[in-house]
Amino acid sequence: MLRLRAIFLGHVQGVGFRYSTSRMATGFKVTGCVRNLSDGSVELIAEGEKLELQRFLDEIKQELRSHIRDVKQEWLDASHEFSSFGIGQE
Repeated sequence: MLRLRAIFLGHVQGVGFRYSTSRMATGFKVTGCVRNLSDGSVELIAEGEKLELQRFLDEIKQELRSHIRDVKQEWLDASHEFSSFGIGQE
């Protein structure tokens, strides 16, 4: 199990980005959260198997590409702190 932390930059707040990402997560075996950051970016933290996380990230990039200018990502060891996927607080 791994943790993916991705920061999405662009016009990603106020456009339903978090809700769309949360909806997409239901199609994948992932846990975690997505939240707005104070600098105008959106942070995704997701845990699962690497291939599943990559597929989830690829779908987000595809579905929300018109809002995303750049994505910064890092792979870490899973913390197992999440039991589901949802929208987090800033």
